[in-house]
Amino acid sequence: MTVIRRLSPPWIRWCAIALLGGTLAACSQKPPAADWALNAESASDRATQAYLRADQRVQALEWDKARAEVRRTASPQLLARLALMRCAVEHASLQWNECGEYQLLAIDADPQEQAYARYLQAQPLSAQQIALLPETQQPVARALANGEGAALAAVKAVSAPLSRLLAASVVLRAQGPSPALLVAAVDTAAAQGWRRPLLAWLLLAASQARQAGDMENAQRLERRVRVLEGQAPSAPASDLAAAGR
Repeated sequence: MTVIRRLSPPWIRWCAIALLGGTLAACSQKPPAADWALNAESASDRATQAYLRADQRVQALEWDKARAEVRRTASPQLLARLALMRCAVEHASLQWNECGEYQLLAIDADPQEQAYARYLQAQPLSAQQIALLPETQQPVARALANGEGAALAAVKAVSAPLSRLLAASVVLRAQGPSPALLVAAVDTAAAQGWRRPLLAWLLLAASQARQAGDMENAQRLERRVRVLEGQAPSAPASDLAAAGR
């Protein structure tokens, strides 16, 4: 279950079909998870890791496997949960979208998923809806109403790297970019060696630095992009446009 420890929360814990943010202790007190649940958890983990390292072929294949396993239950609620998991992974890498796959299933989604979907879109949440979010995201959701400093502190307090990137993405969407938020996200992705989110956050940070007139920092960030892309650090700046594709 080390995979579950690494990715949760806010990622799905397929053990005992616990909703986003359940505890591993509960798993040991319940019957063994069904094969489909174990297979779906394993496939979704592989899909997530492939996505983070920008392996498009593998991530698509593994998401298909996870979806096929969940379909064995004939449960639209569980399919909605899986779709929301995938959407959250993408948002952590600044691939903002409307979670279209989830929206097709939203009518059958449980209240927890409905609240989580609103959170991913940085939409206002009531106190009751915030209480339905994964535990580590609740302080971030509450802090959004208390200004940039409070939100940044809440993001930094999230211990799991992927959860921290997701929290940073939500704050970015709700409040706009700040240098400290971008640094926190870049450092988080870089420490894990996650190519896809690191590239997205580096490109955004470089763009923001240029807009602010901080050319030294912008050029430093652009050199990091070139290294990540396997280019010489002194490559022409025009090459950065291709890096973001």
